[in-house]
Amino acid sequence: MAGKTAWALPDDLWGTLTAAGRLLHLHLGGLYTQPTGLITLPGAAVILVPVAAVADAAGIPLAIQSAHNPQPAVWLLAGPYEVVLSAVTLFAADAIAEHLGTPWFRRAALTFAEVATLWSVSVRWGHPEDAMAVGLFLYAILALARDRPRGAAWLTGAAIVIQPLVLLALPVLAMAMPPRRLPGFLARAAAPAAVALGAAAAANWNATYAAVTSQPNFPAINHPTPWAALSPHMAGGVIAAGPARIVAIVVACGCAVAAGRRWRAARGAGWDAGTLRDVLWWTAFALALRCAFEPVVVAYYLWPALAVALIVAAEAWSRLIPAAVAAIVLTFVSQAAWHGVWAWWAPMTALLALTLLLARFPLPWRRLAAGPGSKALTDKAG
Repeated sequence: MAGKTAWALPDDLWGTLTAAGRLLHLHLGGLYTQPTGLITLPGAAVILVPVAAVADAAGIPLAIQSAHNPQPAVWLLAGPYEVVLSAVTLFAADAIAEHLGTPWFRRAALTFAEVATLWSVSVRWGHPEDAMAVGLFLYAILALARDRPRGAAWLTGAAIVIQPLVLLALPVLAMAMPPRRLPGFLARAAAPAAVALGAAAAANWNATYAAVTSQPNFPAINHPTPWAALSPHMAGGVIAAGPARIVAIVVACGCAVAAGRRWRAARGAGWDAGTLRDVLWWTAFALALRCAFEPVVVAYYLWPALAVALIVAAEAWSRLIPAAVAAIVLTFVSQAAWHGVWAWWAPMTALLALTLLLARFPLPWRRLAAGPGSKALTDKAG
C-alpha cells in the first residue's frame, strides 16, 4: 500500500501456516494448540504444507506480521500459493458452466464475478481452505451429473477434510443419488476426515476435541447475530459456535428432502441441465444457512453461497448481471466494521437472500420494456 511501511496481509492465514509447519515436522500434538488457532479439520493445514516446506528449506521464518516484522518474507511464497489454491473454485465453476453449454463470453463474465467475490475469502481474510473445499465440492457435483458417484464421493471427502462447511450441502447430494449408492458414497466421503481427525485426536485428544466441537468465535471482533444470545459463552467473551451449526445442518437436511422429491427421475443417470442447475441452487441455499444460523459471522462466510449461486445465474444475462452486481456489492459492503446485531447481520443476510433469488429468477426486463399493455396484446394474439 502506497505510503505504508507494513503490508496489508490477511491475519487468519498465519495460524494455519503455523499448523502446517507443525505437520511438516510431524508434531501432530500441536496441531490444535496455540498459536495455530485451528478449529477446522486438519486438511486446512495439509494444503499449506508445501509453503511451510519451502520456507523451512530456505530458512524463512513463519512468524506473524508485527511491528518488528512489517513485511514478512514468507508472504512472497504464501500469497501467490493461496491464490493458486483458491483458483480451484474458478476452474470448477467454469467446468460446470461449460458442461451446461454456457457460451464462452458469458463464462468469461461469470469468471470475472467469481474473482471479485473470491477476493474476500482468499486475499482479504486468508482462507484458501474455504475456496478449495467449495471448488472440490463443485467438481463432486459435476461428477454426479456425469454419473460418476465414486469420483464424486472422494472429491466430497477431500472437500470435507479441508473445510467441513460443505457438510451443509451434503444432504442435497444425498437426495440426488439412488438410495442403494448412498452408503458407499457416505463411507468414501467420510474416510479422509476420519483418518485425519483420528490421527490428530490420537496425538492430543483434549486440544482436538475442544477445538473441533466448540468452534470458538469472537463477537467483540466479528459480527454477532441474534443467535449469539442463545449460544454457550466461554472465557474471555468467546462464543462456542459449534452447537448452533447443528441447527443449520438440520434445516439443510429438511430443505434437501423437500427439494429432492423432484430429482427422483434423475437418480442413477446423467443429469439434464435443469436438474444440475436445481442441485446447484439448493447447494447455494444450503451453504447460505451458515450465515442465517451462525452466532458470530465473518464477512467471508457469505462467499460460498455466492460462488455457487453465480453458476446458476450464468444461464442467462437477465440472471447473471443482477446477481453478479448484488454479489459484488455484498462482498465489499460486508467488509464494514459494524458490530451491531441488526446493523450488519440483517442487511447482509437480506442482500445474500436477494442474490440467491436473482440467480434463480430472471428480472422481467422484456415485459417491463414492453409496457403494461403487452400482456393484453399477447393474449389477444394468442
